[in-house]
Amino acid sequence: MKLTVVGCSGSFPSVESACSSYLLEADGFRLLLDMGNGALGELQRHCGLYDLDAIFLSHLHADHCIDMCAYFVARYYRHDGGRCDPIPVYGPEGTEHRLTTAYADTPSASSMSEVFDFHTVKPSTFDIGPFTVHTERVAHPVEAYGIRVEHGGRSLTYSGDTGVSPALDELARDTDLFLCEAAFTHGKEDIPDLHLNGREAGESAARAGARRLVLTHIPPWTDPQINLADARTAFQGPVELAVPRRTYEI
Repeated sequence: MKLTVVGCSGSFPSVESACSSYLLEADGFRLLLDMGNGALGELQRHCGLYDLDAIFLSHLHADHCIDMCAYFVARYYRHDGGRCDPIPVYGPEGTEHRLTTAYADTPSASSMSEVFDFHTVKPSTFDIGPFTVHTERVAHPVEAYGIRVEHGGRSLTYSGDTGVSPALDELARDTDLFLCEAAFTHGKEDIPDLHLNGREAGESAARAGARRLVLTHIPPWTDPQINLADARTAFQGPVELAVPRRTYEI
């Protein structure tokens, strides 16, 4: 599998990065994990607008899904070749309504479903193209899911947004790459069931026995080097910060 960081900023885009979005590829299949603010423009550096095969939305906060409204425009109003066939979109219950409401002026109440084939995510195991996917509910104020993606004996686990969560630890068990949010700073913010800090992300990776930890979703007002140092105090394996356009072979 090949993972490309499309965007990794938390809450809103930074000067350097769009919000959460990660492109995962294998066997010619392209799965996008989240499409936050600014992600659609950056995505076009890595694949064509109409070359995605499926999209997974971890939850329905804007910094993880709002560019789906712009993507609706690209697919619904495409001038060259006509309207796109529906692409599978996996998200929490109410995803279609959330995106339709956010767009606010779709031609009809069902227009989104003309280009997006919506599937409701629950804790389960299923296939997306060549990938075997495991999803679990994590600790966040809205319905939110972490995801583990397996292919060819290798695995990627993406936390989405979460506080400390035993379900996330289990999802990341022995994973090859753990892409984990670390939005908070240890000793500064302490709000249960919202976000992890760097130390908590490291502790989760250690409990899970992850092989590699990549910290993401760090907001522009947070010093990422502090979170990186905190994660390294808790996890003895390789740890690094997500960086836009960086790729990983898994």
